[in-house]
Amino acid sequence: MDSAILNLIVSIVVSIVVVAPSLWIAGRLLVDKNKAKFTDAIWIVTLGTLISSIFSYFFDGGIIVSLIMLIIILGLVKHFFDCGWLKALLISIVALIIFIIIAVILGLIGIGVMGLVLI
Repeated sequence: MDSAILNLIVSIVVSIVVVAPSLWIAGRLLVDKNKAKFTDAIWIVTLGTLISSIFSYFFDGGIIVSLIMLIIILGLVKHFFDCGWLKALLISIVALIIFIIIAVILGLIGIGVMGLVLI
């Protein structure tokens, strides 16, 4: 049980470092700057990682669980960034694109995202 909690904490910290900045940037681009705060992005990532870990503990992946997690993540974005469902989906897609661009740039200069996971 202790290793599961440690893995969860490490997963949350890595997700905050890697995902939260791109989610925050996407939120600031697509909603009012007062609605998309960095702390909101941290809460979205933290709660999303926690809920995802709980789901993966009790269920064996699959398409249904993935769709439920997608709806939960979109719900978190909708709630914390105070927007509609379509805007939450757009923010998530833009955040993914921003993350990929940042990962490629970091990879080109020799800092891989996987290196952050191994630290």
